[in-house]
Amino acid sequence: MTPPPAPKQRGNQGTLHKAQHKGLIIAAPSSGAGKTTLTLALLRHFSRQGLNIRAAKSGPDYIDPRFHAAACGQECLNLDAWAMTPERLTALAHPTPDQDPRKDSLLLIEGAMGLFDGAPPAGQGSVADLARHLRLPVILVVDAGRMAQSIAPLVMGFARHDPQVQITGLILNNVGSPRHAAMLRQALAPCGIPIVAALPRAKDLQTPSRHLGLVQAQERDDLDTFMNRAADHLSRGIPGDTTPDLSTIPDLAAPLPMPGPNRPLSPPAQRIALAQDQAFAFAYPHMIGDWRQAGAEIIPFSPLADEAVPRADFVFLPGGYPELHAPQIAAAHNFLTSLRHHAQSRPVYGECGGYMVMGETLVDADGTPHHMAGLLPLATSFETRQRHLGYRQISATQGPFPGPYKAH
Repeated sequence: MTPPPAPKQRGNQGTLHKAQHKGLIIAAPSSGAGKTTLTLALLRHFSRQGLNIRAAKSGPDYIDPRFHAAACGQECLNLDAWAMTPERLTALAHPTPDQDPRKDSLLLIEGAMGLFDGAPPAGQGSVADLARHLRLPVILVVDAGRMAQSIAPLVMGFARHDPQVQITGLILNNVGSPRHAAMLRQALAPCGIPIVAALPRAKDLQTPSRHLGLVQAQERDDLDTFMNRAADHLSRGIPGDTTPDLSTIPDLAAPLPMPGPNRPLSPPAQRIALAQDQAFAFAYPHMIGDWRQAGAEIIPFSPLADEAVPRADFVFLPGGYPELHAPQIAAAHNFLTSLRHHAQSRPVYGECGGYMVMGETLVDADGTPHHMAGLLPLATSFETRQRHLGYRQISATQGPFPGPYKAH
């Protein structure tokens, strides 16, 4: 006799449980307000609480996602409202198979620059753009270190600027004292936006930076200690002020929109040699994941360790900080010789730092030239600052990625 089927698990309302995936954006009026520190503190706090927390970074950023991944123990993704379609953004925002989509999750997205800052003329690619695409609310981080009552018109201006961008909570950073906190709370009371946390002015929460952003996560021996300290500061709040209830933050999140058909990026070849070390660390995990999912074999190697380019159909040199390791790269005989040999018959593709290494010379900040691979007739110099960061729209006429696309 065939046994009856096992009863299906049901939730409290007697229905099958379907995982809920919600999202929330951490933004600020400008760069330097403390978004990254606050995001790391939240990620570490909720991880310690056992919440299934995931992380993302708005825009073209390779550095902060490494910190996010260390804070919550899950790979951080990039959501770029300039270079990605709305369909791609929605698909990437949902958990991957290795993140177990059957479990409820909260996606915490750190914004870049100011909330409405993007490409001209209307701020395309901004954090606000991403909030509109994903229909997610925003927690605004405000550096209150040099403000009192003036914080109210600032917050109200941001809250009313665009009805499609909903600010549902505030985090006050650099609060000097309980008296300062009380003034800020009184000024903000008419705004009707809850203050979910306040972070004190603390020298031990400062993070070292260089010309492209923070010093990389893998270069910091104290990173775990720093993130625990940030989470502790955030959960304690301002001594003498109201103790924050961080458990209210997930309640401010909104469901992620349901994903439609996803069109992953096709790999440029079957066997791809990927440069991967501190000088070549700027590769998007979702792109490498797409290539693997399509059946490509990714073979990592380290130019800094003077490893020869593995036998492959295609070499990918990502961006990074080759200028900080220029003497070591110039002396990497095995790497440079094998790269030149590979380029005689098979493609080599370089982005940013990888593109620099494909040139003839790299001049460091001290003005010292270092010989590179010599595959392209170009020289890169860090001796004087000549350009600024920004968005560009380009069209590749040949190579592994032909066709028009947007770049950073």
